Amino acid sequence: MSGVNYYSLLKENFENKENVITELINLEAILHLPKGTEHFISDVHGEYAAFDHVLRNGSGSVKEKLAECLDKKTVDIDELATLIYYPEEKIKLEKERKTQEEVKKWYAQQIQLLITVVNYTSRKYTRSKVHKALPSRFSYVIEELLTEKQQESDKQAYIQAIIDNIIQLRQAAPLISALCYVIQRFVVDHLHVVGDIYDRGPAPDRIMERLIHYHSVDIQWGNHDIIWLASMAGSPLALINVLRICARYGNLAIIEDRYGVNLRPLVEYSHKYYQVLDKFSPKLEDETDFSAAEKDSLNKIQQATAILQFKLEGQLIKRRPEFLMDERSMLDFINYTNSTISLQGKIYSLVDFSGPTIDPDNPCELTGEEEELVKNLLLSFQNSEPLRRHMDFLMEKGNMYLCYNGNLLLHGCIPLHQNGDFKSLRIGQTHYSGKSLLDFFEAQIRYSYAHPELSNDFSTDLLWYLWTGECSSLFGKKVMATFERYYIEDKQTHHEEKNAYYRLRNQEAVCQEILKDFGLPITGHIINGHTPVKANQGENPIKANGRMLVIDGGFAKSYQKETGLAGYTLLSNSYGLQLVAHQPFSSVKESVEQQKDILSTKRLVERVENRTRVSQTNIGKKLIQEKKALETLYENYDFY
Repeated sequence: MSGVNYYSLLKENFENKENVITELINLEAILHLPKGTEHFISDVHGEYAAFDHVLRNGSGSVKEKLAECLDKKTVDIDELATLIYYPEEKIKLEKERKTQEEVKKWYAQQIQLLITVVNYTSRKYTRSKVHKALPSRFSYVIEELLTEKQQESDKQAYIQAIIDNIIQLRQAAPLISALCYVIQRFVVDHLHVVGDIYDRGPAPDRIMERLIHYHSVDIQWGNHDIIWLASMAGSPLALINVLRICARYGNLAIIEDRYGVNLRPLVEYSHKYYQVLDKFSPKLEDETDFSAAEKDSLNKIQQATAILQFKLEGQLIKRRPEFLMDERSMLDFINYTNSTISLQGKIYSLVDFSGPTIDPDNPCELTGEEEELVKNLLLSFQNSEPLRRHMDFLMEKGNMYLCYNGNLLLHGCIPLHQNGDFKSLRIGQTHYSGKSLLDFFEAQIRYSYAHPELSNDFSTDLLWYLWTGECSSLFGKKVMATFERYYIEDKQTHHEEKNAYYRLRNQEAVCQEILKDFGLPITGHIINGHTPVKANQGENPIKANGRMLVIDGGFAKSYQKETGLAGYTLLSNSYGLQLVAHQPFSSVKESVEQQKDILSTKRLVERVENRTRVSQTNIGKKLIQEKKALETLYENYDFY
């Protein structure tokens, strides 16, 4: 578009030059405001309740704001915080405990307190942004109360009359709820999810719905997210892997009940060919949630999908020699007569190996029955409307990495050699490493997702490589030893050697080289998920003199014995960076009835000398460009 056309279109938004001036003044004012709080969360793995609570309390930010703006001697901060986190539940509880007159008095007190908190937490924002954030149903009332609150000594009777009328009209409860959610909204301006929404936990779909309705969010894809995206993009191998993991953790209801995928043919197939084996007992959070028959079914489905996965994986490895994964075509190395496998020159006995549909002469070939089963499963998966909506959102808000306000956000790693040089992936005559490798991966992901009718093309196969390939920035290991953990007792074969990145990320110079490769200042930070921080073993999530921040502390309950924590999160506000360590979440009921919050410990990572302003952020850079364009329009308004 030519400059003249651009400014002509821009002019259509402004009736006259005076309106341009007004917008210029508004933009200049915004640029001088303190930057909003960024909230970083990683590796939530389907644990909706804990994730939702951390969003509601802003990793402790809500309670911190209450302590700043209210007198702790006269206000029960814990009680008010509980109300802000769970307004409907808290109101219901108070109505059960109090008389009707006591409830009315309580309503009036809470509205007064909440208006004070809304006023305090909205100070970083323009009046226009505050107005847009208010629920339309109560926007006039809230704005009126906010305006008069600033002059309450003169207008106390007026304020009280508004509140009394609200209570009289039985609108106090919904108004209180609206005010609570507005406070949650103002405390955190933007959310970053640094990967792994899916797998292990029971409710990734609920997390996705929460994110879809969140006011401002971005996502950096994790390895567990990419395998779901790959399934929607048409990879039968990825789909079978998703089903295997869901069976392993007792989460097939996510796919069948909540996403509406018909798994009956898979159940019948697995029961037809497999018997229960202890090795395939599902890993369940609560054994009492499943009957013996359900556990047996999960056991058999896990076996069936494992063998289907190894078959399909062998086919992919043969058609993609450039992936250099020949040694991982496991079914080709089995001696089916004596049930042994030859790996790296050594022979191992297979334990409880059952491959009733494997043809020893062509072990990676699917039977006709399996071809039909996989085809129909993939079709059902791709035709799920709620799943399509969630995957579309992952694509819309997601990226392989994000450069934001001087920081690099990525889930897994930047593949490195032992000496710290970038490790490259060769495709054809081109070598990709560092930033170019992640850009290449993202381009292939987007191409594959845009062509779901293609199932075995290069781009779709590359999505599987991202799950398990040596040079994958999402995997970060040499091999994924799924086969060995299932069928070989020698635990040395279970070891998955990590990429050198995980050792070298402790070195500041290495982190600075990565930041430079992404065009970021060496004073920035790499914000990383993927690998649980073993805090109970003394591991420090702050590495490389603060250049590296690892925020996967174990939202997934299966990790918490290993980590000793229930997750790290990170807060970045105008004053600096704070790392927050969380203890396990109990329940909403306990949080409301006992006013019990997650015990969180904040740790200062970095404090800036001067508060960071909007002008210094990614958003500020865009606003500065808009301001320059408006200045040009103003000077040449009559010409355009």
